[in-house]
Amino acid sequence: MNIPNILAAQARKYPNKEALVTPQERLTYLEWNEAVNKLANSLSELGVQTGDKVVLHMPNTKEFLFTYFAVQRLGALIVPINAKLVQQEITYILEHSDAKVFVTHELLFPQLENLSDEHDLIFIKTGSRVGEWLSFENLLAEGSKTEITCPLTEDDEASILYTSGTTGTPKGVVFTYRSILTVARMICIEMTMKPESRVLHMMPLSHSAPLHLFMVAGTYVGATHVLVPTFTPDLLLETVAKEKTTHFFGAPIAYLASSKHPKINEFDLSSMEYWVYGGAPLSMQEVQFVQEKFQTNRLICVYGLTEAGPNGTLLGFEEHDTKAGSIGKRAALDCEIRIVDENDEDVEQGEIGEIILRGEGNMKEYYKSPEETTKSIRGEWLYTGDMAMQDEDGYYWVIDRKKDMIISGGVNIYPKEVENLLITHPVIADVAVVGVPNPDWGETVKAFVVTEGEVDNLADICKDYLQDKLADYKIPRLYEKMEALPRNATGKLLKNQLRERITN
Repeated sequence: MNIPNILAAQARKYPNKEALVTPQERLTYLEWNEAVNKLANSLSELGVQTGDKVVLHMPNTKEFLFTYFAVQRLGALIVPINAKLVQQEITYILEHSDAKVFVTHELLFPQLENLSDEHDLIFIKTGSRVGEWLSFENLLAEGSKTEITCPLTEDDEASILYTSGTTGTPKGVVFTYRSILTVARMICIEMTMKPESRVLHMMPLSHSAPLHLFMVAGTYVGATHVLVPTFTPDLLLETVAKEKTTHFFGAPIAYLASSKHPKINEFDLSSMEYWVYGGAPLSMQEVQFVQEKFQTNRLICVYGLTEAGPNGTLLGFEEHDTKAGSIGKRAALDCEIRIVDENDEDVEQGEIGEIILRGEGNMKEYYKSPEETTKSIRGEWLYTGDMAMQDEDGYYWVIDRKKDMIISGGVNIYPKEVENLLITHPVIADVAVVGVPNPDWGETVKAFVVTEGEVDNLADICKDYLQDKLADYKIPRLYEKMEALPRNATGKLLKNQLRERITN
């Protein structure tokens, strides 16, 4: 079994069923599959074949889904990347992935036009042809409708997704069809996805959760995909109300921002069966706020990471009433979880250790990085780098990233704990805490702070605020005011850049 052949089967099974909904048009499964065949045949004429890498740089459009399936139909590997990446970031991925083709959208083209001067690849853009850049629409128009059957099996490589690069250069995560189909089936069962489901895609399909958990899962059951190229609170509320969508995955900020929409009560959101969030937890206070504004008790938290498919754990509807902020008490379907110490021994409840995951959703490897692969995959277990503890009721709570942990005077300090408190101060808009080398203590705690307006005596304000909330050794000794913290295209904090500021 493989992903492109699933689409072909759905086109035979549900030829006239609505498959793709965009702001401009609606396509059936038959029309979607025919477009994929046309593009696949044109790409084949250009020389794309089994094992080649095709980098896909697009927002959530029909062309994204045409390309994703067309490339895999040829047995090539699709490499979806975030539409917000800039030329330097794209150049690294083109070179590292050994890309043969680069596909982008005309809206993103102006800042990328000279890529074709720097690389010997096949360049394709939507819209009209420009110089070396072939026209996506021309390839569609000229391609044959002849069905191409992908010969690959579940054990063959399907795609490469690049990590965010928060600790340095991005790593290419290689997935087999088995990896992706495992996590897609998990979502279908855990979140009752079926042909009648209508899945809303607003988070970038270049990310593993929207792509594998919701796009592939929706296609697996013959659901309808509603594509919106970008997120705004207006678009989210309007689209749910208009299209009567049933499943949505979003980052916590999507829920919090939409909850503050002044006219949220005017939108009928009752069709939604699963409001799914991940990437970070929502606190109890935030959950209650979102539930009240969205008038729902259908919030569900998923924990996982790209390298796991993503698969991991779930926090269900009713569990939010008492355990909001945790990632649940059990692993999702086809996944196992443990929390272990430095000797790979399971830790006791209440003790902090590293989350490790086992399941067929786990990646095959990091592309061209055997040493990094060996660090992350040991036996059948994926070492996540997330430090967590299990409470007396069996619920898991993520404490921090292992690589971010600070050791001062032999004592472990978790920056996230400090950050979560400082961000609640009314004058602090953003904060990041890192360790600074110290000859006596090993490391000293430093906070980089973005404030609301001008603030005098930043260090005193922060120390006073934390005085009764944290043990003294956890309170940062050093502070630096910043205009903004460094973040990547997905909004993840780049602590490596803050550490470089310190060492330089």
